[in-house]
Amino acid sequence: MPTISIITICFNNPDDVIKTCASVDRQTIKPFEHLIIDGSSKPDIKNYLENNPQPPYRRWICERDKGIADAFNKGIKNALGEVTYLLNSGDEMYDETVLQKVATVFQQDPSIMWLNGKLNHFRGGMWAISGKRFEKDKLYRGMHGVFHPTMYVKKEVYARRGQFDVNIKMAMDYDFICRIADEKNTFIDYPLATFDPTGISSNRYLDSTREMFQCYQKYYGKSLKQQLWAWRLIILYHLLNSPFGKFLYRLKVKAGLQKV
Repeated sequence: MPTISIITICFNNPDDVIKTCASVDRQTIKPFEHLIIDGSSKPDIKNYLENNPQPPYRRWICERDKGIADAFNKGIKNALGEVTYLLNSGDEMYDETVLQKVATVFQQDPSIMWLNGKLNHFRGGMWAISGKRFEKDKLYRGMHGVFHPTMYVKKEVYARRGQFDVNIKMAMDYDFICRIADEKNTFIDYPLATFDPTGISSNRYLDSTREMFQCYQKYYGKSLKQQLWAWRLIILYHLLNSPFGKFLYRLKVKAGLQKV
């Protein structure tokens, strides 16, 4: 089996860290390591980790960082496994079989450089599972069903394509996908994670979307289809946050028509 490093970044949220750690510890096969990058201004997370029994694969670095991208990069730099997985504090592995499924895919085809799967997330006032295979020709649509909490990436990819851009505050995952679009990848048609709906990308969706399309233009230039898609996302965002939109989305999910 390939060695998998799970990286969890956190900031002053010990309850979320405990929840995320529990989902890792429930796996039927254990990770090579679970590395916690704690940039907190308070000692709560460090105290919890040091004063409660932890599995041998868990280690931590507790020191201030320069933001989300910097914390990601610190975790990647210190990871010792062949495959890295960024599981943010508050997010959870969907069930106890996830790591087994992921490891099997990499074992069966060592030429795969990264993969993604489905995500259990809160949308339109309800929990729903969605996600799809990465398609480079649809990058103008943003992440478009490729959810960062389900991405497993070989560490060698970062050496070739670079790590996360510390100048990007929210859409650093999309910027990274733009750079690894030509790396061999695959899709697991199964939910791999449950997303915490209180994170920064959820609370500042419109800012995140605007930043994401700035990244697209940096690599691929401006396009009318990208601008039209951006307007579509903004309209859908406002619709889904209205009572009528939530009602329509529930009907769509019950009818099995939701895609992403």
